[in-house]
Amino acid sequence: MKLDNEFVRSQFPAFAEPVLQGQAFFENAGGSYTCGAVVDRLTRFYTQRKVQPYAPYAASTLGGEEMDEARTRMSAILGVEEDELSFGPSTTQNTYVLAQAFGQLLQEGEAIVVTNQDHEANTGPWRRLAERGIEVREWCIDPDTGHLDPAALEPLLDEKVRLVCFPHCSNVVGEVNPVTEITALAHAAGAFVCVDGVSYAPHGFVDVGALGPDIYLFSAYKTFGPHQGLMVIRRALGQLLPNQGHYFNAGTLYKRFTPAGPDHAQVAACAGMAEYVDTLYAHHIGGDADATARGVAVHNLMRDYETGLLQQLLDAVASRNSVRLIGSGDAEGRAPTVALALNRAGEEVARDLADKGIMAGGGDFYALRALEAMGVDTAKGVLRLSFTHYTSQSEIDHLLNALDDVL
Repeated sequence: MKLDNEFVRSQFPAFAEPVLQGQAFFENAGGSYTCGAVVDRLTRFYTQRKVQPYAPYAASTLGGEEMDEARTRMSAILGVEEDELSFGPSTTQNTYVLAQAFGQLLQEGEAIVVTNQDHEANTGPWRRLAERGIEVREWCIDPDTGHLDPAALEPLLDEKVRLVCFPHCSNVVGEVNPVTEITALAHAAGAFVCVDGVSYAPHGFVDVGALGPDIYLFSAYKTFGPHQGLMVIRRALGQLLPNQGHYFNAGTLYKRFTPAGPDHAQVAACAGMAEYVDTLYAHHIGGDADATARGVAVHNLMRDYETGLLQQLLDAVASRNSVRLIGSGDAEGRAPTVALALNRAGEEVARDLADKGIMAGGGDFYALRALEAMGVDTAKGVLRLSFTHYTSQSEIDHLLNALDDVL
């Protein structure tokens, strides 16, 4: 089964907008276009349900039901229990709240492991625990390839380590890390696992229950939805960590780590992401399957399609002496997030591409530690070209022609 890209694009209002015609979007790692199902739900909530939810009058009751629907449907796709899924204002904020909870749980002299492959949002808050006497151990990438070797993690694990934090894939390296293997190593050492899924989730929702980590985080605005952070915390850990919410909400797992409360309308609109998955499943496959299986099937459709387009881009840049590709040149093992170190500033090259109808980004993308470890001049940063399953072959051709001109 092959992904029907024309059908996919019909689900996104952006592709019908006159102001976006002739422009190909290649900065999806910074935030994706929003699918129509999410736009419709968000509009309906703001026009018909924008009241305090869960009260006994129709607009309020319906608003609460739509919020509950989002949690029910998204948790099912992710293969976890409903109350194991929390919504918060952003993944950065969710991670900060989690770090505060671990700071209260851990004892001085205990240790955590972080990587230098991460976006700063999933490393900075954990590193700050050193101020509380927690030992912070760094699992380092290969300076040439950016690869995060599981064998290099093992020497860092001992009875002191309580938590291992790493990305599903880096937002500049792009390589997909073996989450299940790494989680097994950490669990065998008695440590919990926190996975930053922000850069992977746009390429298909995963069965978190099957992957095995204790925490899995990603951002809805990068998965075709509103600006919310989604956070899975498995029950055993969620009940162990100190409550960060109002004391009277401590008995509700999904409220324990959202102290400020989420945006009601945006939570409700997240059900549109599940609706989009179901729409793709019905169009391409059909038949009966539970939500998790539908999510896995759609994930595989997305990944297969993206891999074919990605290899074209990787091959095109591999032959250029003036370009350093960050990460692997094999599309099978990475996400379609491609960072290029050039002899000019990445942001400058992105401006040149914009003149040719290519929307891309340049800079450090909050991955300073990874770029520095690989010897990239962070003053110049990198050019980042990132796409998803709604990217068309013609847009890839447009990009490759523009790169020929600019580089």
